[in-house]
Amino acid sequence: MNIDNGKQQLILGEAAKIRQGLSGKLRDQIATTVYQEVEEITQQVVTKERPQKDWDRLFDRWVTSKLLGYPLMLALLSLVFWLTITGANYPSAWLAKMFFGFQEVLSGWFRSVGSPEWLHGFLVLGVYRSLAWVVSVMLPPMAIFFPLFTFLEDLGYLPRVAFNMDRLFKKAGAHGKQVLTMCMGFGCNAAGVIACRIIESPREKLIAILTNNFVPCNGRFPTLFAMAAVFMGALVVGYNSAMGAFLVAGIVLLGIIITLLVSWGLSKTLLKGEPSNFTLELPSYRVPKVGSLIIRSVLDRTLFVLMRAVIVAAPAGGIVWIMANIGIGDQSLLAHIAGFLDGFGRLIGLDGYILLAFLLGLPANEIVVPILIMSYLAGGSLMELDSLAALQRLLLDNGWTPLTALNMMLFSLLHFPCATTLLTIRKETKSTKWTLLAAIIPTVIAIVVCFLVATVARLWG
Repeated sequence: MNIDNGKQQLILGEAAKIRQGLSGKLRDQIATTVYQEVEEITQQVVTKERPQKDWDRLFDRWVTSKLLGYPLMLALLSLVFWLTITGANYPSAWLAKMFFGFQEVLSGWFRSVGSPEWLHGFLVLGVYRSLAWVVSVMLPPMAIFFPLFTFLEDLGYLPRVAFNMDRLFKKAGAHGKQVLTMCMGFGCNAAGVIACRIIESPREKLIAILTNNFVPCNGRFPTLFAMAAVFMGALVVGYNSAMGAFLVAGIVLLGIIITLLVSWGLSKTLLKGEPSNFTLELPSYRVPKVGSLIIRSVLDRTLFVLMRAVIVAAPAGGIVWIMANIGIGDQSLLAHIAGFLDGFGRLIGLDGYILLAFLLGLPANEIVVPILIMSYLAGGSLMELDSLAALQRLLLDNGWTPLTALNMMLFSLLHFPCATTLLTIRKETKSTKWTLLAAIIPTVIAIVVCFLVATVARLWG
C-alpha cells in the first residue's frame, strides 16, 4: 500500500505523540507502584511504639493543593520580600553614613598631598562612591534575602514549588525541571543556566536557558526593592514596606508568567516538540542546620555576589566619571549619549539616562542604579544618599513619575542578561545564534511591555 509523504509524516507524528503519552503514563505508573510497595513493606516490618502523625503529608495537603498551593506560594514570597525590605532599611542607612563619612577623610587626604583634581574626582567621586553605594545598598538586602531563601531551600519547600509549577510548564511545552533551574536563577542567572544541565532533552534544556533571565537575580533585587519604595512612596500617601513587598512579589510573578508564555511560544515555533515527563520525589521536611545555612547563604552567595559587584562597580564608576567630565561643546559626553537615547527612552516610559545606565551596566546588574545616580548629578559624582527618601528626592527632581519607577522595575526584570550570563549561555550552548537570541528576546519583550504600559498610562492621563 502506497502512502504519500504528507500522510506518512502525519502518521509518524501521531505515533510519536501516542508513544510519548504512553511513556509518561508508564513512568508515572512505575513510580506509583514502587512507592506503594515501599509503603506496604515498611508497614509490615517497622513497628512504632506510638502512632505519630504524618506531618509531611498533612503539610503537603495544603502546600501542594491545587486550590491553596499558589496563594500560599505568593504569600510566602511576599513575606520574604517584606522582611527583606523592612530589615534592610536601617543597616543600609548606617552603612551609607559610614562610607560617605569616610569619603570626607579620603578627600582631605588627597588635598593634603596636593593631588590633582582629576585624580581625586576619578578615584573618590567616581570609583570610591560607586563602591560605597553598591555595598551600602546591596549588602543588607542580600544578607537578609539569601538566608531566608536558603532556609526555604533546606526546609524542603522549593521542591514543593517545583511540584506545583510542573503542570503549568508541561502545558507550556517545557520540562518540569525548569522550575528548579528558575529557583537557581533567583540567586544568579548564570548559575540558573548551568543548572539547566539537569534537563535531559536538548530542546527543553534550550528553552530553560533562553527563559532563565525572566527570573530576577540577586543583582536586580536591590533595584526592584528601591524602585518599589520610590514608586509606592510617590503614589501612595502613608506608604509602608508591605506595599512595596507586594509590588515586588507581583513583579516576580509577572516574570514567571512571561517565562511560561515565552516557553510556550518557543515550543510552538523555534523549538517545536512534545514535553517530556519526569518523576519528582518530594523530600521530607527537615529543620535546616544553622552552620550550613550561614555558610551557603552568607559565604557562598552574599559575599560571593558582593565581591563580584564590587570588582565590576569600581571601573564602571571611574568610566562614568570620565564620561561625565569630558566636555563636547557645552555638554558632557555622558549627556550627549543620554540625549541621543532620550527620545526612545521616553517613548517607553523611561529616559535616556536610564537606558544608558542599563547599557553601561551590562557587566553586572548591580551597578545600574549607581551609574544612573552618577549620571543624573552635575559633574558625574555620586551624592551622599543616606536613605531611600534621598534617592526618591533625586529621582523626582530629575522628572521621574510613578510611571517611570514602574517601567524601571519592568525593564530591570525583563531586559537582556548580564555579561556573565551571556558568556555562560555561549559556553553551555556552544552557539553564537542562541546567545544572541538570549539577549534579543528579553530585550524586545522589555521594550514592548514598557511601551504598552506607558501608552496605557498616557491614555488614562
